[in-house]
Amino acid sequence: MLTSLTDQLGRAQALSETQVAAAVEQLIDERVTPDCKADFLTALALKGETTAEIAAFARALRDKAVAPPIEPATRQFGEILDVCGTGGDRLNTFNISTTVAIVAAAAGVTVAKHGNRAITSQAGSADVLEALGIPVELTPEQAARSLREHGFAFFFAPKYHPAFRHIAPARKLCAERGQRTIFNFLGPLLNPARPTAQLVGVPRPQLCEPMARVLQSLGIRRGMVVCGEVPNAAFATTSSGTSAEIAAQNAASRPASAHLDELSTLGPNTVAEFYQDRGFSLSVVSPEDFPLLPAQLSDLAGADRHANATIIRRLLHGEERGPKRDAVLLNAAAALFVAARTRTMAEGWDLAAAVLADGRAARKLAELATAPR
Repeated sequence: MLTSLTDQLGRAQALSETQVAAAVEQLIDERVTPDCKADFLTALALKGETTAEIAAFARALRDKAVAPPIEPATRQFGEILDVCGTGGDRLNTFNISTTVAIVAAAAGVTVAKHGNRAITSQAGSADVLEALGIPVELTPEQAARSLREHGFAFFFAPKYHPAFRHIAPARKLCAERGQRTIFNFLGPLLNPARPTAQLVGVPRPQLCEPMARVLQSLGIRRGMVVCGEVPNAAFATTSSGTSAEIAAQNAASRPASAHLDELSTLGPNTVAEFYQDRGFSLSVVSPEDFPLLPAQLSDLAGADRHANATIIRRLLHGEERGPKRDAVLLNAAAALFVAARTRTMAEGWDLAAAVLADGRAARKLAELATAPR
């Protein structure tokens, strides 16, 4: 079956939802060889995944996931928000979206953070939350209780998607070949808590609209997909500054720009967003619309889990006043707006700044680290 679908993809023919469901059954079947699965994933990527195919894969895989027992009452207090990036920008910033998730929870939003350990970065969301003292490998029952009692829970992907272990060898084969797969897109779409609002970052601007369309088709009520530009000028030079020739060579060796899977404080941001009460729109958000300090990409650099945890603690305790704080405020402004906690991003910026300044963020961090399991 999977071989015939691979052949169909090789003819540039899209898969129907029924065919996607059949493909998922084959991908999670341990009797099907990793090579066969890798060939299928490669053919799908080379054809180019359609919005309908990505949505169909997400629906099929969500149906296979373990469902946490979230009580209806938890969903009656407003939107349930997830904030995450697909990863893949390889710019090694600190964990901005994880910080934003805690800020949003401190501002009164119910946050269901779905994530994993590091893949393309030095510290994934699970790694840095552990370093902050927040347990990540909760049972589904514990996660649901945390969401209800504390307005925040981390849903550790391997706990909810056990079938993925049968796909991992094929994904590894694709990675060794330098071939991305549809799973690069699926992470933000598979949150078992079924959030109603999502802020998602993608590493290329042309992915914003299709990813937003997928979120919309999956029933998300309020969604924003963003990609932030990092202009050439935002890269710090590797020269001592004494040689214009060396500096010019450094600039010439870099691309015209790179992109963050977050809102960027360094350059313009491509945004695709939709809301039940106002439809779908595409726009550009400029950092010039916010009171940002001048910065370079190096000002947002992260390192390992412990270094990133130190950065986040300083931010949440109001001890960091520089570009890292600006990056958190800009992304938190979007998160609070998407979650309908504020009416505009400008209001979101002000609320996030207040949460950092008045101790609410620090108290939320302490609450999550000391809460009984």
